Formats: sequence, C-alpha cells, structure tokens
Amino acid sequence: MSEVRPGPLALVGSGEYLPQMTDIEASLIAGRPARYVQLATAAVPDGPEVVEHWHELGKTQAQRIGVEQVVIPVKDRTDASKPEFAAMVEGAGLIYMSGGNPGYLADALRDTLVWEAILAAWHNGAALAGCSAGAMAMTSWVPSLRHPKKGGTDGLGVLPHMKVIPHFDMFTKRMPDVATRFLLPFDENATVLGIDEDTAVVGGPEEWTVHGLQSAWILRPDSKKELPSGTTFRTSRGPE
Repeated sequence: MSEVRPGPLALVGSGEYLPQMTDIEASLIAGRPARYVQLATAAVPDGPEVVEHWHELGKTQAQRIGVEQVVIPVKDRTDASKPEFAAMVEGAGLIYMSGGNPGYLADALRDTLVWEAILAAWHNGAALAGCSAGAMAMTSWVPSLRHPKKGGTDGLGVLPHMKVIPHFDMFTKRMPDVATRFLLPFDENATVLGIDEDTAVVGGPEEWTVHGLQSAWILRPDSKKELPSGTTFRTSRGPE
C-alpha cells in the first residue's frame, strides 16, 4: 500500500477563481476527488455582499474546471467550531481560502474543528491553497501591512518557517519600502516571500515552483531576489 502524503500547498499573490488562474487551480485538484472546498471567511469583515461575490466567483471557477463547488460558510469561530461544517471538508480534493483580512481569518479558524478537518484532509492528500489573506494566514505570523510596526497576530502555522507578502508588485509601487517595513524585526530563521499578483508558488513545505503571469521574490533587509515563473526554489524550515 502506498504511503499517504500531504497534498501540495499553493500560496497565491492574487487572482483566486479568475480565468487567468484556472490552469493552476485545475492542476491542484487534478488526480484528486472532484470536490473543490472554498472558504471566504477572510472577507467577512467586508460584508455579506463581498462574501457572496467570492462564492459566485468560486462557483464559476469550479464549473470551468468541471468539479463540485463546496462552500463552507464560516463567518466566525462559532461557525468554525460546528461539527456539521467540519464534516463538509471530508473528501476534498482542493481546499481554498480566498482573500480579505488575514488576521480575521487566522483568528476565526485557529484551533477549531473546521481547521482540524482541513489539516486532516491536507495530510491525507488534498491540496491546500490560500490567496492573499489565505496565503498569509498559513504562516505562523500574520503582520499588519497597513501598520507594520504594530505587529500582527498568530497565523495557522502550516508554514512556520515562512512569511508572505501577497500583491507584492502592487505594494512595491505604492510603498517602495514595503519589504524593509515588513521585515522589522528581521527573522533570520524565516524565508520572507513576496508574491506578485496573478502568481502562485506551489509545492511545499520546502521545495516550491513559481507559476502564473509574474514573479515571486525572496526578500532580505537589504536585497530581493526575483524568481520568475517556472523557477523552482527551496526554503529553509528554520530552527529545529
């Protein structure tokens, strides 16, 4: 009997459920159960209309790929603690956390039945993806990009050796010093990754490949290294 291994991870800079990302999402679920589990929890602070917008985009993307959309309507920790919502994760081929507020997402899911079910599905081979807020929340620390010096909140800890800045190309246009501000204080045990819009890094937890229209970037206090689409690279696991 073959060993069951965790499925691939995907950290996405932006573009969840949009046509330009269809091939990436289709590749994540290919060969896995045709159940595309979607959580728009990070968008809850933006209002129900925004949440419904993500649900509709996710429905259209699932139709493009030819798989079943499964929406888990987690609005808060109370919802995330419901056994009936956790049960909806079972049989997933791809679990996707879309964008919004990363701190809210992490606080809503951390140590809940739904998050336990997501981790169990991933460990049993399902793909797990996060876009923008969803990508940031998968690390161990979620910063405030608007107020970096105010710190952040604990992430979900799937990738404790990484920090992620989504929409990296957009942020650097608006705030050229975003990398330096984000790195204060610099953590030598973590890989800080900037991911451009319409771009994903797929693989993990240590070996990754860049997919999409633009680039990813490995960031340090005084430099950044571009990783164009198609590049394979490794990240450190940090301290043992």
